[in-house]
Amino acid sequence: MLLRLAYLTVTNTFVALRLLPMSDRDKDVEILALRHQIKILEWQLGADAKVRFALEDSAFLSALLA
Repeated sequence: MLLRLAYLTVTNTFVALRLLPMSDRDKDVEILALRHQIKILEWQLGADAKVRFALEDSAFLSALLA
């Protein structure tokens, strides 16, 4: 569990550093692309399936959108 937390911390730090020089427009385009990918995954899984995020992923996405 501690190793997973350390891994997520390091990877999310690199992702955040990559996002710093991006403009708001670039971030919005990337968010739209990610949402599109999620919709495609839901479509491929079927009508009843829903993509479920881990708690850490949901918190990170919420922080990005704020």
